[in-house]
Amino acid sequence: MDVAAPTHLNARKRPRQARSAVTVEAIFEATIQVLLAEGVHRLTTTRVAQRAGVSVGTMYQYFSHKQALLYALNERYLDRLADRVEAVCLRHHGKSTAIMVEALITAYWEAKIERSDITRVLYSSAVELDNEALIEAFAKRMDRATAAMLATAPNANYADLGLVNATLLSVIFGTVRNVFERNMPFTRQADIQSQLVAMCLYYLEGAGG
Repeated sequence: MDVAAPTHLNARKRPRQARSAVTVEAIFEATIQVLLAEGVHRLTTTRVAQRAGVSVGTMYQYFSHKQALLYALNERYLDRLADRVEAVCLRHHGKSTAIMVEALITAYWEAKIERSDITRVLYSSAVELDNEALIEAFAKRMDRATAAMLATAPNANYADLGLVNATLLSVIFGTVRNVFERNMPFTRQADIQSQLVAMCLYYLEGAGG
């Protein structure tokens, strides 16, 4: 994510070689495993190092404490999510608004449910962090990608595309988060996803889409 972390959450160094990248990836995966098994309050860098099969010294080369590790993990997750949604938006330039909205919601929803356990544990870990700038950087990437897509829909005539787009994303993101925080059953999730598409299309039609 193109944003500077708060000073106290900065990673000590970024992996620059393939071997270092593999090590950091193992640390991230071990962090997820510890979060899933023991929860955010029992997460420690020592536990993560043991699970990742690296020394505590190696861990401290990259992350000096638990909060810096969680920040980097959330940054990686949001980067990958943004990349995915941006690619979907780009592929749907010039399509009908209905196709755009269904593709956008489906892409975001599927990214969340592929590893729904990770989605929930990252939501819970975020309360430990000063990640306001990180969330804002993610939101700006989504704003740019979705607004650029919506503007290319045939006959689109939004009086205030920025406002419409911000409202649309707020509804989508808020709905998905609520579904996962409540851990709703899969069948209910599918029903809500369908209703979310219908609701967003109705809103966009009224707004000029």
